[in-house]
Amino acid sequence: MKKPAKSLPDTNTIVRYLVKDDISLYTKAKDFFDRLKNGSIKAIILESVIAECIYVLTKIYQVPRERAAQSLIDILHYKGIANDDQKELILALSLFSKQGLDIVDSILYSKATESGDHLFTFDAELNKLAKRVSPT
Repeated sequence: MKKPAKSLPDTNTIVRYLVKDDISLYTKAKDFFDRLKNGSIKAIILESVIAECIYVLTKIYQVPRERAAQSLIDILHYKGIANDDQKELILALSLFSKQGLDIVDSILYSKATESGDHLFTFDAELNKLAKRVSPT
């Protein structure tokens, strides 16, 4: 038996839902996210989409990083989210909000931390953070 398909929302869908700058597109996005919120549909939000959302929200729409991160964390808690990396993405968004790391470094750090893998980087701030939590 074939599993029901999951949706893969793109950056534009998420941004329209969050910023409500185009009422027609917002209405369609809201319907999708309402169903995702109550679990009547399933979706996976790719880490590349999370990264692009952060860029668009903070650079184009000038949304403060804390608010942008929290909005995406809220979506990742919706009942219909089926990401295997949900915990890592939430951690990455929290780091982005609180530590001042860029979103890609935050995702990289959270994936390494959660998996127990070694983070190899020349980025001084990322190395400093990794050494605080790494046994090596």
